[in-house]
Amino acid sequence: MNEDSERNALPTAAFASASSRPALELEHVSLELAGRTILSDVSLAIGQGEFVGVLGPNGAGKTTLMRAVLGLVPVAHGAIRIGGQAVARGNAAIGYMPQTRSALASRRVLGRDFVAMAADGHRWGLPIADSATRADVERVLELVGAGTLAARPLTELSGGERQRLLLAQCLLGRPRLLLLDEPLISLDPHHQRSVVELVRRVQRELGITVLFSAHELNPLLNAIDRVLYLGRGSAALGTVDEVITRPVLSRLYGSPIDVMRVNGRIFVMSGDVEVEKHDHEHEHDGGGSSHGHAHDHGHGHRHGPHGHGTSHGQTHDV
Repeated sequence: MNEDSERNALPTAAFASASSRPALELEHVSLELAGRTILSDVSLAIGQGEFVGVLGPNGAGKTTLMRAVLGLVPVAHGAIRIGGQAVARGNAAIGYMPQTRSALASRRVLGRDFVAMAADGHRWGLPIADSATRADVERVLELVGAGTLAARPLTELSGGERQRLLLAQCLLGRPRLLLLDEPLISLDPHHQRSVVELVRRVQRELGITVLFSAHELNPLLNAIDRVLYLGRGSAALGTVDEVITRPVLSRLYGSPIDVMRVNGRIFVMSGDVEVEKHDHEHEHDGGGSSHGHAHDHGHGHRHGPHGHGTSHGQTHDV
């Protein structure tokens, strides 16, 4: 086994000892989109109950990776496994919040009805009347603290309040893995903090695994267990101190990168430009975004039982 193969194998081995089935596992995965390589021979494992921030320059593959986990983008090489099972479209164990949500602000639908719309992907947009669904809708509304929002139309809600309802959609059916694609887009710092704190509280309460992609690291600093940084077809998975370093980020960006720590905040700089903010002004990731969920319909998603436990282990560039 060569040095690169040994390095790629370490995260999976570390998590395997703590949990027989990682929540998410990539084994020598390559992803291609429109003739472009998005990821190349990436191996990593994310343990049950981890909160992982997903970052990287524009076009690095954050959205594409999430869509591959959902079975919406085919794997060119290698394998992706969810809880030990091969990826399949419509996996009820996954909750997904897509990146594009601009149409929500103009909808007159009530919050409770909006959440219910995601209960059955095959009947998106139609009222759901069965008692089990109504009970699940009330459960997730209470879980995210959206009881007062349930009777208000989306047009009267702030961006942060709409994100609360979107998170409720993702939690229908008790998923084990949440994929949140840029949930902080267009939110002010106060609402960003509220959303991150809410996701962290729910994640801990349910013991589920979260992949949370973001424009920049700082809003996630006090919440995430590890960070997955993508760039130039590669990935680095580890703690903030292991990944957010000059050598690792310079490799992922393909140019010299400086990391500055000021008053508890981290700034990723190229020369005098803060590359995270500059790079993500318009995030499309090369893979587009979708209003589908794991059933490839609607916004949110219903799911199955959740896993539990935490697994941190040693982490390395992957």
